Amino acid sequence: MSEYSEHDVHRQVTELEGKSATAARLFDVRRIIGGLFSLYGVIVTIAGITASEADLDKAEGININLWTGLGMLALGLFFLGWLRLRPLKQGVVPREEPQEGLREELPEE
Repeated sequence: MSEYSEHDVHRQVTELEGKSATAARLFDVRRIIGGLFSLYGVIVTIAGITASEADLDKAEGININLWTGLGMLALGLFFLGWLRLRPLKQGVVPREEPQEGLREELPEE
């Protein structure tokens, strides 16, 4: 006989599902990509704003760091906005509660 009741097992499964959903939201790829592109976009944009004339002459007068940084920043903000507008939905599948007397028996090995 098991020392855990069916209610205890159901409660533990529910808690684990909640923790799993929290971890999925935390490690959503859109959050990681958006955060990194935004961070690097800010850094490269600052490098573009503070570019010297020698740097601009190397790139034939185009401020590559500025334009690349602004593009990265826009892409990062796009991903973060997408995450905010379309958050992950909790994928809980409704379960049927087992009825008394209709439990499936596991085959014995």
